[in-house]
Amino acid sequence: MCQRYHPNRYRRPNGLPALKADVLQKTQAGSARIKGLGVVVSLAIAGVAIYALTHALRNVNYDEVFAVIGRTNGSLIALALLLVTVSYGSLTIYDVLALRTIGRTDVPYPIAALASFTSYPIAHGIGLVALISPVIRYRVYSWNGLGAGDVANICFLTGLTFWLGNLTSLGLSVFYEPAAISLIDYLPTAANRMLALALLLGVAGFLAWSWLAPESAPTRRWRVKFPSGPMVLLQIGIGIVDLGAAALAMYMLIPAGLNIDVSRVVAVFIAAILLGFASHAPAGLGAFDATILIGLGGDNKEQLLAALLMFRLLYHLVPFVLALILFGAVEGWRNWRSQH
Repeated sequence: MCQRYHPNRYRRPNGLPALKADVLQKTQAGSARIKGLGVVVSLAIAGVAIYALTHALRNVNYDEVFAVIGRTNGSLIALALLLVTVSYGSLTIYDVLALRTIGRTDVPYPIAALASFTSYPIAHGIGLVALISPVIRYRVYSWNGLGAGDVANICFLTGLTFWLGNLTSLGLSVFYEPAAISLIDYLPTAANRMLALALLLGVAGFLAWSWLAPESAPTRRWRVKFPSGPMVLLQIGIGIVDLGAAALAMYMLIPAGLNIDVSRVVAVFIAAILLGFASHAPAGLGAFDATILIGLGGDNKEQLLAALLMFRLLYHLVPFVLALILFGAVEGWRNWRSQH
């Protein structure tokens, strides 16, 4: 016997739209709180860094700083510049791996290198990485048919490579030399070694997850592509090469008389990179410098400050200026081409 049809039986419950709106509002409120917390943390890191840097630079003889720079062997500066070039060259592989992950192997390497070299120095030099880097990459990649979703995926994947390389390098260096960052975090060597082990286990866990995880997952705006297990291994390797070359460039510029081990330089350098990135200051200004001066510090502040200034010139200022010139030239040429 057939049941009688009741119109209200299959009607959407009246509370569902309200429930959906309430969940959406809670999600947006939670996201706003997380962003607010991130701003507070960044301001706190920047404030502490400025205080620490001001303290570290007290009683510095700046005439001696420039004298140390003048006495630095030109071959060491050239070697440091070569290592900086290797670091920025490995950065271009970040974009190549990201393009392969999203299935855009048709994009030639020169375009990937252009997007990487222009976006990284400019975005980090200005300090608005999350805003400027996607815009620059979109301007570069849009000529090859990549949309906003593709660029968002590339930014996510290059950021993932950056963090995987940083955390792995930091974990390995601190596990090998746990006392290297004790002047920064004021923790005993045993605690630092445990933290390093936790970092390495976290990276290993993500690597294991990547072998079993789905290739992509939807979000509210686009479908996020995740790297495969072998791709994650490549990301970690490229990240280590990038950071290792940059840290060695810093090491080359430190006067040999300071007797600072390369393992200590690597550990402190990576910690400085991470703190500078977390502060969101232009080129990590303040946080990076304070971490280097405190972590590697001693009585010879002038010599260490001289090495820091030379590194800043080679690693931040020169690539920043070159990236601005290159991006401006490419944009001008493309605009001229589109009009003719």
